[in-house]
Amino acid sequence: MWKLKFKDITMRCGVVARKLGMSRVFNTNGEHVPVTVLRMEDVEVLSIKTLEKDGYTAVQLGFCNKAPKNITKPLKGLFAKAKIHPKEKIAEFRVSQDAILKVGDKLSANHFIAGQKVDVVGISQGKGFSGAMKRHNFGGMQASHGVSISHRSHGSTGNSQDPGRTWKGKKMAGQYGNVRITTQNLKVVKLFEDNDIILVEGSVPGSKNGVVLLSDAIKYKTPENAPFPAGLRNENKKDNDVPSLNLDEEKVTTSEIEGAKIEN
Repeated sequence: MWKLKFKDITMRCGVVARKLGMSRVFNTNGEHVPVTVLRMEDVEVLSIKTLEKDGYTAVQLGFCNKAPKNITKPLKGLFAKAKIHPKEKIAEFRVSQDAILKVGDKLSANHFIAGQKVDVVGISQGKGFSGAMKRHNFGGMQASHGVSISHRSHGSTGNSQDPGRTWKGKKMAGQYGNVRITTQNLKVVKLFEDNDIILVEGSVPGSKNGVVLLSDAIKYKTPENAPFPAGLRNENKKDNDVPSLNLDEEKVTTSEIEGAKIEN
């Protein structure tokens, strides 16, 4: 059976961004396009993994500067070795050997291009302990004909005497949400490179101010005009300038999209 080896694949690293919320834009036909607003905050390369030393190739990224007093000693050593300001989150992305970056490289929103498909990974919103109807979309029991105080029950959980137990994985009440979710094939609608803002069509996992991981969609071919090995930040931009875009007043005026603003 033919098998594709990892070393034969050209794979770029992803980026880390913060979910600011959802908004909408309108195209030239007046069609409403829902988008999620994502912002990259001081994304830098902390370290790299090489095939000779680690057995695989990868890039570790740091996201959003954090006060040194809130960093543990082991992490302080990692940041000191890279000579980089302490970060809020560290993420690792597998890359091909020709897409390895340098320690200290700063990534920008121009890592992607408008119209590209991306995969987004995030932690879904936790719903706490939930019943079977909410958690698994069960229909519940009858509202009459002898059913009492069990209208939202999940019903029987076993098979009588054989096997005489509840099967593993049985759909029952329990913890709902707060799990890692990957949403695939989302379209990049618009980029604000000066402010490191990315507008992605549709919803992404997580709540507002949550941190998500973006990477090239594995089910779609990466566009040829996408920056390789990565879209690096403009050196003319201030390193300590945290992107802050007032989306309540910002208007997008292009041939495709007009009038984007965030909704509260």
